[in-house]
Amino acid sequence: MQVSLIDIGTSKGIRIPASILKMFNKPNSFDLHVKDNAIVLDVVDNPRDGWEEKFKNSNNTLLIEDNLDLKEWDEL
Repeated sequence: MQVSLIDIGTSKGIRIPASILKMFNKPNSFDLHVKDNAIVLDVVDNPRDGWEEKFKNSNNTLLIEDNLDLKEWDEL
């Protein structure tokens, strides 16, 4: 099926026919990536799927140094 790009604000998009969306139970979210010079849309059923397991396996360290001194705020 050939589709044309349409203007969406300052971006571009395509229209996905309702018949195709019905095949996937009308998804609200997709994961978009490029593979082998093709644009691929994968249906995302649950965007937070797998988070719990990833957090269990993480070392749970801060990404930035936590050195906030709240005593300075008390003086204001």
